[in-house]
Amino acid sequence: MADVFMLSRIQFAANISFHILFPSISIGLVWLLCYFKVRYDLSGHPVWMRAYRFWVKVFALTFAMGVVSGITMSFQFGTNWPGFMEKVGNVAGPLLGYEVLTAFFMEATFLGIMLFAFNKVPSWLHTLATCIVAVGTSLSAFWILSLNSWMQTPAGVEVIDGVVHAKDWMAIIFNPSFPYRLVHMLIASGITASFLVAGLSAYRIYRGDDKKAPRLTLKAGVFMAAILAPLQAFVGDMHGLNTLEHQPQKIAAIEGVWHTEKGAPLVLFGFPDEDTKTTHFALEVPNMASLILTHDPEGELRGLNEFEGEHPPVKPLFFGFRIMVGVGMLMIAVAWFCAWQLWRRDDLSRLGLKALIGMTFSGWVATLAGWYVTEVGRQPYLVSGILRTADAVTDIPPANVGFTLSLYLITYAVLLTAYLRTLFLMARRSVEIEEIQLHERSKQRNFIPRDVNQGV
Repeated sequence: MADVFMLSRIQFAANISFHILFPSISIGLVWLLCYFKVRYDLSGHPVWMRAYRFWVKVFALTFAMGVVSGITMSFQFGTNWPGFMEKVGNVAGPLLGYEVLTAFFMEATFLGIMLFAFNKVPSWLHTLATCIVAVGTSLSAFWILSLNSWMQTPAGVEVIDGVVHAKDWMAIIFNPSFPYRLVHMLIASGITASFLVAGLSAYRIYRGDDKKAPRLTLKAGVFMAAILAPLQAFVGDMHGLNTLEHQPQKIAAIEGVWHTEKGAPLVLFGFPDEDTKTTHFALEVPNMASLILTHDPEGELRGLNEFEGEHPPVKPLFFGFRIMVGVGMLMIAVAWFCAWQLWRRDDLSRLGLKALIGMTFSGWVATLAGWYVTEVGRQPYLVSGILRTADAVTDIPPANVGFTLSLYLITYAVLLTAYLRTLFLMARRSVEIEEIQLHERSKQRNFIPRDVNQGV
């Protein structure tokens, strides 16, 4: 049986992986809801309200799943990683508290108006509540990513008797990697939500829903993805340069640079081997890694040999990064193809609809791959240079962690299955309602009273 350290890492990875699925949708989706509601207020056309009513249900379900999974995740700081709060609680505690006091209270206060007061408050007030919830979700991401970025690139603190104390809160909050990580995550959420909206809308149209609302939401999702996906590539490049400056060992693992070298090649694919410190069957582009990361084809990249015992495991970063980039490139291709079709003929082909349906949850794949690169890339530290992961783990019996891990995995599998089934059930029922309405209208048009028939 695995030791308590490895089981605790697996359990936290399972929790964070499940949790991040839902904020990655809700942060971007609520801003789309603001767009739908503002368009309704400006035009007065009921189709925008129909779009809002459908997607606000998806948001409510997603938001609830995110809250529940976030609560269980936070418990583990005390149960599985007590050394974390003992060492850096003076920084982590206030940042988590700020998230609750500002963002969560804001969301909770106005969420009720947003979900249940369509006809009970003026339309402008309902729109304002929706926008405030949107600001709250983004503010929540602000605080969580500030803490996570500080763990990657700590600043503004001093260590006294083995305990971290804050010296400069502005330096802590706006630590070196925070701006890049925040923008990268917000755009990722926008892309994830846009493909979800476009994919489910395409699913409704593909199954025969001829209403105007899914066509409008499909366009909104496609054009949003077409703008954000290439923008994410640019922001990701800037984030990579920041990582090279502050976490060169992470970049070395991502690129498979085993030894410091000038003119390092870009390894498109291969199989890294930490035992032999080589990448087998490597498909390389000469000098390209140096050109991308240093803007000089002969630029020097530090290799993993300079970080012996201090660098993360190579395979998760090497493959995770390539999955993230590969999915991102596919997103750009699909979004631009569908945007081109919509611009040319205001409609999508069956191929376009199928492509969007297949990409419905592609944002989840890219987000998880990127998150693993980020979090595994910090190892062997929990807080870079300050707290090693192994020094923060609990000393409870491994069997206890194994038991709770099993329960978590079973629960998450059931909840995720239920969530996905609910989303597609909502989409199918929208199609069925449309078919019933068409049938009723057809009956009314073809109905001829008996006495008129007899008169003829």
